[in-house]
Amino acid sequence: MAPITKECDFLVIGGGSGGLATARKASGVYGVKTIAVEAKRLGGTCVNVGCVPKKVTFNAAAIAEAIHDSKAYGFSVETTAPFNWSYFKNKRDAFIKRLNGIYERNLGNDKVEYIHGWASLTGKNEAEVTLDDGTKQTIRAKKILLAVGGRPTVPQGIPGADFDPMVQETVTNEYERLGVKLHKNSVQTKIEKDEKTGKLTIHYEDSNGKSTLEDVDDLIWAIGRSPEVDGLGLDKAGVKQNERGQIIADEYQNTNVDSIYSLGDVIGKIELTPVAIAAGLGSIGLIELEAIERYGKENIKCYNTSFTALYYTMMEPEDKGPTKYKLVCLGPEEKVIGLHILGLGSGEMLQGFGVAVKMGATKKDFDSCVAIHPTSAEELVTMK
Repeated sequence: MAPITKECDFLVIGGGSGGLATARKASGVYGVKTIAVEAKRLGGTCVNVGCVPKKVTFNAAAIAEAIHDSKAYGFSVETTAPFNWSYFKNKRDAFIKRLNGIYERNLGNDKVEYIHGWASLTGKNEAEVTLDDGTKQTIRAKKILLAVGGRPTVPQGIPGADFDPMVQETVTNEYERLGVKLHKNSVQTKIEKDEKTGKLTIHYEDSNGKSTLEDVDDLIWAIGRSPEVDGLGLDKAGVKQNERGQIIADEYQNTNVDSIYSLGDVIGKIELTPVAIAAGLGSIGLIELEAIERYGKENIKCYNTSFTALYYTMMEPEDKGPTKYKLVCLGPEEKVIGLHILGLGSGEMLQGFGVAVKMGATKKDFDSCVAIHPTSAEELVTMK
């Protein structure tokens, strides 16, 4: 059978947040004949392996913490059985699968043709799609969007420089308080698996020399993601990449090829969905070191506060979590250019302060806001 050739106005390669939104708007709002191609599951990193399953898992952990904390509030609550991981995982996976279906129905509602397969550019206006059964289709398009996202990065070291030192130090101390053993400034050199037991041995080097971790049950690389561009055919279309392999695109998503655009994680500007290190951590704008680098130390003033959230007042000292906030301000008017918070409720309170910072709020604007008492958020408008 001869290869099938399809034509459209707009071809979207990648079915994550950026690709789906663009495809639906192009077709549903502007009436552009659009085809969307995704090789894995619709929804991208966020829905399938990122913020959605992470937040659901965090909620389960929060319930476990609440059971532990309930004793401080006078409850006699004991877990009657171990946590049922299989039940939880199956239910979480079913929820994600339902979201995949919703995304596919939304594409249909906006008259976007959806193809499940792997797309590779063969020219500036053409791509070859390998379907699940191994057959191939050629798609010709006037315009092409590359929104293929990223994949887990194989580690080269220990990252963390993108967080404000206040956040780094506090999270590190909290991990250690909870019993997490941290091997700082370490580089993994070799991973070995015992085929009989399934246990892992991690070889690493740090400031003390070479060492090993033995009898490791599972290993998770959680150090960022790399652009998912292997096999995408960028060279055939002449699309330029930077030294990290990310597609180079300007603020309007233009690549160097006039018919090809790119957005999302694959261009490496801001990989939203936000910070995955902890649900109780938030960051807006510049960290202190970035602000000093950009504007000079003499033009930067920082406000810091550290306190015990009201939730923890009933608990023993060893059970109290940290709460720390920081404002990074610029110039004599003290425009807020960075806001960093760590503690209970951070994820929920951050959105509103993000709007304020984006609108150019100053420290004076924060100070003039009536504090809602008793809350942790009030500390951000009463800092001295």
